[in-house]
Amino acid sequence: MPVTVLLVDDEPLVRAGLRAVLETQPDITVVGEAADGASVIPLVRQLRPDVVAMDVRMPLMDGIEATRAVLRTVEQPPKIIVVTTFENDEYVYDALRAGADGFLLKRARPAEIVHAVRLVAEGGSLLFPATVRKLAAEYGDRPGNAQARAVLERARLTEREAEVLRLMTRGLSNGEIAARLTVGTETVKSHVSAVLAKLGARDRTQAVITAYESGFVTPS
Repeated sequence: MPVTVLLVDDEPLVRAGLRAVLETQPDITVVGEAADGASVIPLVRQLRPDVVAMDVRMPLMDGIEATRAVLRTVEQPPKIIVVTTFENDEYVYDALRAGADGFLLKRARPAEIVHAVRLVAEGGSLLFPATVRKLAAEYGDRPGNAQARAVLERARLTEREAEVLRLMTRGLSNGEIAARLTVGTETVKSHVSAVLAKLGARDRTQAVITAYESGFVTPS
């Protein structure tokens, strides 16, 4: 079955460009478009896309609130990639905190766009360690930190789970973590799953943001 994608952007040219790139791939199908975040929930319920590529800034409902609304109200929600012009943007950080699986720059190359859609559809996260670290350093000092600290304290991670989380914040894949810790990949998958469950994180991106905002790791 092809990966199905819903495009959400208030600029028709951006939607047309994304559609042109994605529809060159035999395993990806664009099933719909929307010009504002307010249209996302009914379209997601109607079309059941695997992935939503969502502009972060839109006039009526931005991508941050639309992301929150989809994840809060839609059963088995799609993966969400926020699409942005600027990577070092508070909107991007807020979208990741809201539950987006990652972000993609509008100037990304076609191959990067296709890779991003496939990656999140398969359950991966578009995690750019250096960028997330910069965003956390600039925008992470906010009241939510106390909540993040409480989440981490309640999680009671084991020593190995804590080690895995630190490596996750550096953007290492399961295979890279396994090589670093000299354990099997399946063992790492089990540790990652345990970390996500204990933190109540939807994916690796959410776990990494919690790690930064709680002070577990510092964005230095």
